[in-house]
Formats: sequence, structure tokens, C-alpha cells
Amino acid sequence: MAQGQVAVPDRIAPEAASPKLSRPRRVARRVRLARADLVAATGYLSLAVLVLSGQWRHPANGYLIKSGQDQTMWEWFFAVTAHKVANLENPLGTLLQNYPDGVNMMANTAMFGVGVPLTPVTLLFGPTVTFVLVLTLGLFGTAFAWYWLFSRELVSSRFAAAVGGLCCGFAPAMISHANAHPNFVVLALLPLIALQIIRMAKRANNAPEVRKARRLRDAFVLGLLVAMQIALGEEPLLIFALSFGLFALVYHLHSPRAGLRTLRAVTPTVLLAALITVALTEIPLWWQFFGPQSYRMIDHGPMGNDLKALFQFPSESLGGLLMHGQNVAINPTEENSYFGWPLLLLVTVTTALLRRERVVRAAAVVIALFTFLSLGSTLVIGKDDTGIALPWRWLESVPLLNTVLESRFTMAAIPAIALILAVATQRALDYWRESATDWRPLAWFAALACALLPLAPTILPVVERAPTPPFFTDGTVNRYVNDGSVVIVPPPTPPDARALRWQLDSGFDFPLAGGYFVGPTGTDKKGRYGPDDRPTASLLAKAQRANRVPVIDQAMRDQAFADLRYWQADVVVLPPTDNSTALRLTMDQLLGFPAQQVDGVWVWDVRALI
Repeated sequence: MAQGQVAVPDRIAPEAASPKLSRPRRVARRVRLARADLVAATGYLSLAVLVLSGQWRHPANGYLIKSGQDQTMWEWFFAVTAHKVANLENPLGTLLQNYPDGVNMMANTAMFGVGVPLTPVTLLFGPTVTFVLVLTLGLFGTAFAWYWLFSRELVSSRFAAAVGGLCCGFAPAMISHANAHPNFVVLALLPLIALQIIRMAKRANNAPEVRKARRLRDAFVLGLLVAMQIALGEEPLLIFALSFGLFALVYHLHSPRAGLRTLRAVTPTVLLAALITVALTEIPLWWQFFGPQSYRMIDHGPMGNDLKALFQFPSESLGGLLMHGQNVAINPTEENSYFGWPLLLLVTVTTALLRRERVVRAAAVVIALFTFLSLGSTLVIGKDDTGIALPWRWLESVPLLNTVLESRFTMAAIPAIALILAVATQRALDYWRESATDWRPLAWFAALACALLPLAPTILPVVERAPTPPFFTDGTVNRYVNDGSVVIVPPPTPPDARALRWQLDSGFDFPLAGGYFVGPTGTDKKGRYGPDDRPTASLLAKAQRANRVPVIDQAMRDQAFADLRYWQADVVVLPPTDNSTALRLTMDQLLGFPAQQVDGVWVWDVRALI
């Protein structure tokens, strides 16, 4: 193996290292390999469409039920981005929700990297089509990008690379996030970043003048890829950078001197790439960390994986349909491990058998360490907190790390697992070529099928979305709004963000009080989900939960008018909702006059009172 090569053992180097062939044979080989690439791409795209076929069949009124309110939030992000771009306005911030304070869009992972280029799709077909398109292309693109990396830098067999790509693009965590989180599904740039770094490391053995000639080009490509990933999602980039750095470190422990030579050779290019990334992203990053409604950190609370989650089958899988164990996931969109015991057993045995392979050892360390970190600060088994302290307890306050949901660290194990499976599949195929009667390939493929078939994804469930009240779609709301906001009873929050969809369907003709976003709270600018709790909003939420009209005194009435002035309200609207009678009577008493029913909603015109 050439010194400085980062991740490709000579035994399984790709076809570029094969002996020279005649021109006709080279052409035939390229056609055959291109055909294999096309088959892999078609297979991945077909599977991605199948997984999201429920939403594709009903783009107008379908809703991924397991997304909670996240689908509404993401559709709103894409719609606002398109609205801003179409009107030549700054998309980094908006006052359309959380009025009058607004929302820092850059600090809310609005995914400008897809939202901006897909503006025509959003304007022509609506944000739901954009949402499902991004998820579909995310699953497909992530799988194919890892397949591309494996087939070019890890294994010579396209089939072995396809197995690795399949694991990366359609792992249980990817399917879980495909219910609601495009930023953890569109991960295709991460293997491309890895590919660029690997090729830079390979060129470390070239003559200094050759490296210098390519330095600017390599730095620009790397810097552009990282900048584009920042525009898609920073949390996946952070997890990838940590895991890839650990992989490279362990890989070079076998020959530390070669590793240091490679490090010295690539460092100038990496530093130049960092400068290019900063130049491309300095404005949005400044806005994210120092602009209006920015925040310093967000405390998610304990978000570690339950130990049982590592060995169980995911809910949206064939295995989950037949043998779904105790529900220990944070929520349906955060099944970040759920590898299933057959796959973990197979990976463990395979790692032991292939322990002489440096890439396998490095991948195994990544799997072990990041899975361990994903368990959180204390060990939890079957929702029972054992109180046993784990390393994350001492890392969760580290800047940047304190913004990560620790359960997501297992996503770093996904490409590492895929790598081990791809290498083992290549080894099995090599045995098969040597002897058609060798039992080891058959044993491997039988074990691989037993490990992967239970994880095969099922179609994500979709329900019909409730229609938007005509009050918002037929223009009636415009008769009640001058320059102020619309206050929904109760104001929208993360548990109920339907009003964002109503605002979207109205064409963004009015701003909303409240909403679903992450913003600062308190003097320390600590992040939280949703708006600060105004007393009147809390009172209405309590009345709705209890289905009872509280005793209203003058202090409550004065506070209600103070809150309406804070929101700069023009109209208060009660849409069809749970326990609406208690909410209407409560609002009647707070304002001192009864509501009017207009287009299926109850309305209090407060323009003359505020």
C-alpha cells in the first residue's frame, strides 16, 4: 500500500488499479461498470419512492402521521424561503411567525441549500411536494453517494458497494428521520467530502510541485462541499467530522509516521479550504450566531438511546411489523439506532474475522465509541434509568456538542457498519471467484440476508390532513388585518402548529403570534422550542386542557390586553379545535364582548381596542 493512502487497502483497491487492457476491453469494461452504476441508482431511487409512496399519492392533503408537527414546520420553512426569494427579500430572518420578535431562519435549519434552488418547485406545486421531493432525493442521494465512494475507493465489486450504499441510505435511522427531518436525510455531501479528503491524502505521495499545483483546486472543491453542507445541516456535519477524524486516526495507528506525513501534506489544503468555507458562509453564520433572534445553545434534556434500542427492530420495517419490542425511542422520528440483534451479531463476528483489515478495525472503533456516546449521560435499559454514569455526562456541556441530540451519534456508526459489510461482501465474492464450491460465500450471503431483511423499510404511514378553514383561504382574513398580527386561540406552539399551514395557504398575508421554531429566551439567550410563554397564552392552553372556563378577574383582563398589545394584534381567531366552547367563553370574558362566527371560525376584532 502506498504511504499516506487513507482508506483503501491494496487488496481491495478499485478497478483503476487493474492491469492495462486493450482499448475495446477498456470501453466494454466502462460500459459494464456504468450499467452497474445505473442499476444501483435506479434501485435506490425506486426504493426511496416506495418508502414515501403514501405521501406521493396524496401530495395535496397527505400528512406523514409520525412527523407530529414537524412536517408542517418544514413545509413552512420551504414556503417562506420561496416567498422571500420570489420577493427578493432576505431569507435569513422573518417576522411571519413569533410576531413581533420574528424567527432566525438560519438558526432553525431551514435548509437553504435545497429550499432556495427548489423555489420554482415550491411556487408551482406547493411546499408539500418540495418536502416529499427533498426526502425522496435525500434517501436516494445518500445511498448513491456512499455507493460511489465505496465503489471508487474501497471495493472493486459494484455489488459489494451497492450493499454498503443500501445500508447507508436506508438504515433504520434514515427511515425514521424520513418521517420529518430532511436535514438528517439529505446527507449525500458527507461521503463526497470524505472522498475528496481521501483523494487529497493519496496525492500526499506526489512530488511537492504536483501537490502545490492541485492545492487550490482541491481546497476549492472541499471548501465548497463543506459550505454546501452547512446550508443543508450543521449537526450531521459535526457528527461526520468527529467520526471521520476518529476513523483516520485509528487507521493510521498502524503506521503513525506515514499518517503524520499525510497530515503534514494535506494540512495546508485543508486550512485553505476552511478559509474558502468561511468566505462562502460568513454572512449566514454571523446571522445564525449573532443576528436577530439568535441563541447560544439549546438544552434538549436527556436524549440518549435506551440500550434496548440498539438490539430491537425499527417500527417501520419488516422485522418491526412482526417482532416490535418495547417502545423505547425518544419519539417516532428519532429511532437513531434500532440496528436489530442479527445485524449487530453479524458485524461483531465479521469484525473479529476481518480484524487484520485496517479499515475494518477503524470502522469498528467508530461504531463502538459513537454508539457508547449515544447512550447519553446515564445508562437506561427499558426506560429504567440505572443511574450508571456514562462518558457523555462530561461531554454534554462542551460547546457545539451541547447542541447535539446524543442519540444521533449512532448515525456515525451507519457508514462504518456499511463499510464492514461491503468489505466482507467483497471478500466473499473473491472466494467465489476462486472456487465455486467454497461454502463461505453462501454462508456470508445467508447471514447478510438474515441481518438485513428484518430491517427492510415499509411504506411510511400517511393520513389525510384537515382542510384549512375558508376564513384563511378565501381572503376573509384580510378584512380584519391592517398592519398587525393574527392571534390564534390558543397561539400556535410546537405541539399544535396547524396555524402555520393556514398562514401559508393564505399566501402569507398576515403575521402570526406564536409558532413552531427555536428561539432565544431569557437574558442568557438560551434556545427553546416555541415562543416565550405569555400569561394569556398559558391561560388559554390551561383552559383547553381542562375543558373549563377559569374564573376571570380584572388583572387577567388587563394582562390579556397587554399581551394583545405586545403581539400588535388586529384580530383574534378561534378555529375548530378541541374544547372550543371553553376557549370561546374564556376569550369572551377576557375581552368583554362576544365573538362573531365568520367562515367557520370565531372572530374577535380588536383593532379598535389595542
